[in-house]
Amino acid sequence: MTQATGSASTIRRTVGAVTAMLATTALLGGCGLKSEPTSAPQSGPSASPTVDPKQALLDAVPDGTEGTFKFSGKDSSNTHSGRVDPASKAVEINTTGAPGSDGITTKMSFLLIGEEVWLKAKFSGQPGLPKFPDKWMKLDRTKLAESDTIPAYDGADQGNAGPLIEAATSVKEQSPGQYVGVVDVSTGNAAQVLEEGEAAALGEAAKSVPFTAVVDADKHLTSLTLKIPAAGKAKAYDYVVTYADYGTSPKISVPTGSAATKAPAMAYEMLNG
Repeated sequence: MTQATGSASTIRRTVGAVTAMLATTALLGGCGLKSEPTSAPQSGPSASPTVDPKQALLDAVPDGTEGTFKFSGKDSSNTHSGRVDPASKAVEINTTGAPGSDGITTKMSFLLIGEEVWLKAKFSGQPGLPKFPDKWMKLDRTKLAESDTIPAYDGADQGNAGPLIEAATSVKEQSPGQYVGVVDVSTGNAAQVLEEGEAAALGEAAKSVPFTAVVDADKHLTSLTLKIPAAGKAKAYDYVVTYADYGTSPKISVPTGSAATKAPAMAYEMLNG
């Protein structure tokens, strides 16, 4: 995959913006929103031609032909999990933001099926935060101030493994399915995968971020881990992507009945900031 950012990255930005808005309004004495009810061959005479390890890794990144699968991961501020159903152009993404100095924890889930989108949201850590029903709330994109406030289905590679591997300056297969290498996260689409300004803050260290990756016997990527170094006040952390249950994860369907409801005006007020 060659997209600059997956839906998870869009949601990361949305979670950050919503959390910042909630923290600011909470400090002013209230949220300002009305609450509502609730393997490679060995060398030898019979060995196949050598495959470039970087290309082998890129070929292992999910491209939508693998069927449904699950994903999970984490970046500098959020953890993600969900499912991808390429045939339906559908994805379910669950994101939890780490509590900030304000103590607010933000949990947001998006369900995308084609152009349709549903939201779940839960906030804790401060009094007066908005409360939403524990249902999938159907959103109307025309009621949003910015088109990129919520994500659209943009491919199977929700963890952005493709752009990161494309930026690798060295890749080595240590043993069948086990890869190591170095990524320059300051260049191309890779720079857009991290938090805004993060690659720049890393300076020269951004050009040599070590990574490990695992590819299963079916030539599917199952994990990618980048060791992001510390930069200024920002601590070192692992950028992690995992893919699992290729072809066996349940398909994604439209929520119906008591599982769904229309999004209230409060949801649009929050997303529009």
